[in-house]
Formats: sequence, C-alpha cells, structure tokens
Amino acid sequence: MSVSPAPGMQGPRDSRARTERERPRFASGPSGWYFSTVSISTLQELLADFADRRDWEPYHTPKNLAMALTGEAGELAAEFQWLTEEESRRVMDDPAKAEAVRLEMADVLSYLLRLADVLGVDLEQALRDKVAINERRFPAPERGTEAS
Repeated sequence: MSVSPAPGMQGPRDSRARTERERPRFASGPSGWYFSTVSISTLQELLADFADRRDWEPYHTPKNLAMALTGEAGELAAEFQWLTEEESRRVMDDPAKAEAVRLEMADVLSYLLRLADVLGVDLEQALRDKVAINERRFPAPERGTEAS
C-alpha cells in the first residue's frame, strides 16, 4: 500500500539514487559558489550533493541534524551574548563580528535545510502555512484614517 505524504510534506530524498546527470551543477567562482537561480530546493540539492560526495548520509539522521541545528543556533546566539540592545543592532558594522554572524547564520540555515530535506518537509509550504496560522492568531489591527 502506498501512503501519500501529509500536506506540506514531500517524500524523503535518496541522494544516492540520483544519477550523475540528475545531480545539481554548481559552479565555483572567485567569490565562491555560483547559482543561476536560488531556491530552497536548489540549496537543499547543493547540501545533499555535498553530503553525498563525502558519504555523510548515515550521519545526517533527523536526530543528529536537529542537534546540530540547535548547536549552531547556540553559536549564533553567542555572537550576541553580553551585547547591549544598541550594540546588537550595530553588530554588522564591525567586519569581524559581521563575518562571524554571517557564517553562523549560514550554519543554522544549512542544518535546517538538510533536516527538512531528510524529513521531506516542503519548507516553503510550511512557512506559508505558519504565516496563515499566525494571521489568524495575531490579526493586524485595522488602520484608521489619520486626521490632518
């Protein structure tokens, strides 16, 4: 019997099942990786290909990826620890601090994308669904006309 994925889900990907022709093609240039178009699925394919070429799939279990995601979120938070509210707003003004924040954000995104890919979660649809839920939970106040 075949079971359809739940709404917002797609079947898990088996990166080993992809042929060389089906694998994504990414070009590396002077400023790093180049993508002709960027989408969540393109980034997931990049990360799946990266993991596949290193035989990391056995380690990319939902539990391990969720734990790694949590660790990286903690490392991102550590970049802001002890900063004042104003310092946190200006964190990107310091080139060294900006680079550290940027790389930690990339780590968080990488693990979130891998986790979604391994579980077969369509992140775009999940986000749309969550925004719709939040629209109902937290309706925007009606804006009145302002008096001149």
